[in-house]
This record gives sequence, structure tokens and C-alpha cells, in this order.
Amino acid sequence: MTRHAAPGAGDPEPGSVAATPPTHAAQPVAPAQHVAPAQTSAPVQHVASQQPVAPAPPVAPAPPVAPVQPVAPVRRGGARRRGGGGRGPDGTVPRVQGTGAAQSGPLWRRLGALAVLAAVAAVAGWGFHRVFPGTGLLLAIIPAAPAPAVVAALTARRPLWLALTLNLILWFVGTIPLYGGPSLTVFADVANSWHALLTTLLPAQPDSELLILVHTLVWAAAAIGAETLTRTRTRIAAAVPALVVFGLALLLGVDGEGSNLPTAGALFVLIAVLAQLRDERPPLWLLAGIPAAAALAALSLVGGPLLPVSAHPYNPRDDAALPPPRRVDSVSPLDRVSAWLQIPDRDLFTVRADKPQNWRLAVLDRYDGVRWTSGARFRPTGGRVPEGEWAGEAEVVRQRVTFSGLPGTWLPAAERPESVSGVRGLAVDPDSGALLAAAKPAKGFSYEVTSRVPKPTKDDLMAATPVSDPALTAFPAGPQQALFRRLATQAVKGADEPIRQAYRLQSYLRTNASYDVTAPPGHSLKGLEFFLRTTHRGTSEQFASAFALMARTLGLPSRVVVGFRPGQASDGVYHVKSGHVMAWAEIKFDKLGWRPFYPTPGRSGAKDDHDVVSSAIEESERLEGEFGRGGSDRPKTSEPKGTGERDEPASGPSPWLVTAGAGGALLVAYAGVAAALPWWRRRNRRRGPDPEERVLGAWRQTCEDLGLRGEPALTAEDVVTGQSGEISAHLRPLAEISNYVRYAPDTVTEAAATAAWQRSDAIRRAVRARTPFSIRLRDRLFLR
Repeated sequence: MTRHAAPGAGDPEPGSVAATPPTHAAQPVAPAQHVAPAQTSAPVQHVASQQPVAPAPPVAPAPPVAPVQPVAPVRRGGARRRGGGGRGPDGTVPRVQGTGAAQSGPLWRRLGALAVLAAVAAVAGWGFHRVFPGTGLLLAIIPAAPAPAVVAALTARRPLWLALTLNLILWFVGTIPLYGGPSLTVFADVANSWHALLTTLLPAQPDSELLILVHTLVWAAAAIGAETLTRTRTRIAAAVPALVVFGLALLLGVDGEGSNLPTAGALFVLIAVLAQLRDERPPLWLLAGIPAAAALAALSLVGGPLLPVSAHPYNPRDDAALPPPRRVDSVSPLDRVSAWLQIPDRDLFTVRADKPQNWRLAVLDRYDGVRWTSGARFRPTGGRVPEGEWAGEAEVVRQRVTFSGLPGTWLPAAERPESVSGVRGLAVDPDSGALLAAAKPAKGFSYEVTSRVPKPTKDDLMAATPVSDPALTAFPAGPQQALFRRLATQAVKGADEPIRQAYRLQSYLRTNASYDVTAPPGHSLKGLEFFLRTTHRGTSEQFASAFALMARTLGLPSRVVVGFRPGQASDGVYHVKSGHVMAWAEIKFDKLGWRPFYPTPGRSGAKDDHDVVSSAIEESERLEGEFGRGGSDRPKTSEPKGTGERDEPASGPSPWLVTAGAGGALLVAYAGVAAALPWWRRRNRRRGPDPEERVLGAWRQTCEDLGLRGEPALTAEDVVTGQSGEISAHLRPLAEISNYVRYAPDTVTEAAATAAWQRSDAIRRAVRARTPFSIRLRDRLFLR
């Protein structure tokens, strides 16, 4: 009888292996019937008949050697397979379907892992709830999280490119609910959504142009994770893309409302469940592991807010390039003042509020010698308005504004708003608090505003010092500057304190000129010179403009505001007409922010007919008296600043550069994973916990090197006969070693494992030598 020596330290030379075993059914030899020769370290020999051992009687002949069979995957961390484990009812070894991790383990584990991964992606996407509060975010998440998992389950045995193509098609289909139909702008929106979100004040409105970013990120994370799950044996690496998405959500929502601690806890629990499923431990482990993970997550929810983390985390919006100033309307609200005063009974809007206020409309801080314009950098917002400089006591005023004929896209509100609701496409200037609608509101359009009206104390006002901003003290070049400076110096003579100078200037204009709605309109330098030298008559357009420019010659940063008096009150509703239009000036003080000044006298020329203005005038007169009795420790006037442009905020990196950098980083990360994953997998197989697993790891590694991973059912003999030359010379001994592990795993030695990996390394070198570099690079990048 021919003896088949088990491969080991004394492996026969390639080609010395016996021919293919007989095809008739044969029973494998029980482990106890194998006799290992004393002179070799090979694991055991397959024998057709066994030599007698003295002094015992001869041993009965053993059945023929079974054909070479495929090697079933061994559970990492699970129970070791014993002698006849894995046999069918007839005693034969069943075929193994494929060689990849996607085909290992029960079906419920594979599908359960995909379902958990889809939940991980969905929860990571929900991290954007600080950016998009409300249910609009679900429209972007619901189709994006489960669809890639379904694709991965259906294409587990197919090439990766097919799965990626299906994901791309389904991703586009998933955008239809967002846009209300197919949209060709979806790709451009994905590219632009980064910058749009970075220049949006949170909360952002759930517009499709912004939600498409969340939809794309969640889909990409779910697709990468699902393909990693079905094509590798990793445990939680598939959840890494979702964690990256969650990190982006934390970064983009850093100044949003709410907390992401519960979201982080849910992610922790789901990833723990995923690790349990991939570990292939008994179901009892799941029952014990899930409550433990949930308990740790609950502990993090309680202890997270107590951690000494930074109170001011990095906000990428601080470095984002803001949109440039733009002209809002073709006609400035300041240019409309005289025209509105000519038709004073035209209904503009109504305001339901608890008490009367001035309704601020537009803020104009740039002057070119001809007209005042706005340098506002409006940013989209979902309703929140950033806080101003004043952090002290303030009165909260709630209003409901209804349009009835106000032109333009400016939105009136009391003082500085802090929140707005009911406006689609709302934009706000963070510096001034001015509000802007995306389109001209129609008649009957209404919205709600909550404003904070500062209430500084007498000491706050008397200690006020102006801020230093050359753009707000700039005066156009021309001969009129000397006139404005001379008149301003004359008006504030004897006043050293900045706030007192502003009060003196206000009083000077109120007492040296008269209010006249029939005065010529305009606020150019020549027109204002004519107003100050000759006519001494004008509307609030001329009074506010003259005050702001005279203040600038004194070094006081100023601007002009156009708004309205409270209007006619009726049952808590103030009816504002065109005749209630009014312009006033504001000066910016350190910590106080912008303080209003009303240089326009009343219609009678002696007493103002507006309660809000009257209160402000009375306050200024009281403070003027305090200064008359006060000491010399008040802040002194600041020197006039030279002309200059507004300091531009530090421009951050271009959004295209950020997008390109992020894309490049993802490509580099993917390339790193593609390069490291095969090495890591091979290293783990080579360092298995026992010789049995190392032998099986060598066989799996060889099947992958031969490109047979994911193939339909193949026996080890099919794998051997499909090769030729140098590969076959090493493959057949490796097949016999790995097949032998199926019959006697308890007696496998270190020498057998070493020999198996020697054969596997030789096959790997042969495969690399015959495979072109381009094909090897493609196989490495497209993970299978």
C-alpha cells in the first residue's frame, strides 16, 4: 500500500505527492487510528494499512484516505473544532460556500450586523440635529442609512464596482424626496453645501440645498461600512465611517442648540452590539453585552457634562470666508424717507406687541459722499440671531409683524432681535442684527420676533468709551470735512467725555434746525452743507446723516438707522403708516454696543411727539446734568481717526480648498486602509492562537492570493487542479496539510503550521510574479 506522509517538517519535494485520491466514497480515519512515526515531526500519517506494533496483534486496515476537502473557517475566539466536527450525517465533510467573511457564520448574524450598521449610520446622521432641528433631518437620513446595507447583502458575492454603482444610482433616487422630484443641481449642491453651512447661522433651515450634505455623508458612511462588513472579517472597522460623519456633525453643530451626548451614547451601544455579532460568540453573550454597553452609555450621559472640557470649542464658522457686502434693494430705505412723508397715510405694516418701540428696518454704515449704504454681510439662518455686545440687563419684547404694503425685503423689528420665526429664507447681519427676507414679502405675510432692548445703568452710560474702528469714522475726502469738524467742535465745546459729546451734538442739531417735511430730499455732502449753512430745515434723513458725519469728525464711530415710530395703537396692535418713518443715528461704545441718538426735533420744533424718543431725550438731559456735577475721572474723548475701509474679517480657507482637502484626506485614508488591511489580515492569520488556526489561516490567505475569495463552493481539490506550474507544486502539499487539520486537529504541531505558511508564502510570491502591477493595484484598492 502507498503511504501518504502528512506534510510537516519533512515535507516531500514538490511533485512527490500521490495522485488524486480515489473518487469512491470513503470514511475519514479517526484520530486514534493515526500513528505518527517517531523519526519525524510531521503531525500524523494517512495510511491505507497499519503496521503491527509488537507485541500487540496487527491492527486492522484503515479505510482509504478521503479526498481533499475544503477547509471551513474557524471562529476566532470560539470553541476549537474537534476530531469529526463539521461532518454531515453521512460522515462526510460538507463543502464550504466561498472563502470570505461575508459567508461565515449564521445568516441571522450577517443580516443582523448589517442592520446594526445601518442603525449606526442613521444615529451618526442624527448628530446633525443641532444644525437642522426638527423632523426635516429625517428626510435625509431615512433612505440613506438602510439602502446601502441592502445593496451589500445582495452583492456580497459580486464585484465591488457593481455594489458602488448601485449605491450611486440609489443615492440619486434618494434625493427625489428631498427636492420634490429629480434635480440636476444635486451634484453642484453637494459641492456648495459645505460653504453654505459654514456661512449659515444655526439653526439652519431644512432646505434641500443644505440637507443634501447630510444625505450624502450618511449614505457614504453606510455604503463604505456595509461593504467593509461583507468583504472583510473586521469587527467594528465598518463603523469608522459613521464615526467620521458624527465627528463632522459635532464640528458643524458646535454653536447649535441641544446636546449630542445621547447620540454618542446610542452610537456606543450599537457599536458594542456590532462587535458582539461579529465576534460570533453564542447568543447568550449578546444578552449580557448589550445591557453592559447600555449601562456604560448611561454613565457617560451623566458624567459627560461634568468633564472639564473647553467652554469655547473650535467653531469652523469663525474661519469661513463670509459673503461680501451686497446691495439689498435698488432704492435705499433712507432715500424713501422724504417720499413716504409726502404720503403719510399709506399702510405699511402692523405690530402686535406689549409696549411701543421703535421698529428698526435698515442699518446703513457706509458713506461715499453721496448716499448711505449697508456694509452688512447677511448670512442665512433658521431663526437665531447672534447676541450683540451688550450682556447686561435687557427687556424682552415679543412682536408679531404683518405686512400690508411695506416695499423691499428688509424686515422691521424692535431694537436687536434674538430670534425670528415664520420667515422662509431668512438672513441676518450678525453685526447689526438687521433682518432680510429672501424675496419680497407679500401683503398679509407675518412673522414673529423676540428682541432684547438693552437697559444700561447710569454708571454704564457715563463710563462709556467708543470703540476703535476706522471704517466707522471714515469721512469722504472733500472740502466739507472742515465744515463738519468745525461745527461739531463748536457743538461739543466743554465736553470731554465721549457720551457727553454725543449728547451735546444731539442737542445742538435739535435746537439749531427745524423739522420740515417739505425740505429738499437727499443726504449728499453738498446737500448736507446746504442744510447746515443755509436752510436749517430738513427731515430725519438730513438730521441723522449730519449727526453721524459730525460724530465721525470727533472720532465717534457712527451709522444711520432707518425705521419707524411705534404707530397708532389699537387693542395692542400698532398700525404703522408711511408717515411714521424716521431716521436716527447710533454710536458704538465698548461693551455697550450701539446706542441710539435722536437729533431730529419734534414737528413743533420744541417737543418731540414720540414717547420713545422723548424718553431718550429726557435720559440724555439727566445725564448731561450728572456730568455738570461730576468729576474729572470720566473717559476722555478719543482722537478723530483717519479714513479707511472696514476691517475685513480674517478670511478662512476657500470652501473649495476645504472640500478638496477633505476629499484628499478621505482618499489618503482609504488608500492607507487598502494598503494596511491585507497586511493586518495576513498578520493575524499567521499569529493565530494555536497551530490549527494558523494552518487554516494559511489556506485562507492562499485562496485570497489566488483571487478565489467569494467564489461559489469549491473543494480544496478544485483549487489545486485549477493551478499549474510552481503554484501547483506548493499548493497541493498546503491543501493536504489544511485538509489534515479537519481530521486530527488536536495533534497538529508547530512544524505543520510553519510548513503551511512556507507554502503559502511561496504561492504568494509566485502569484505576484505572474500578475501585472496594474491588476495587483486594482485588486488592492477595490477591497474584496
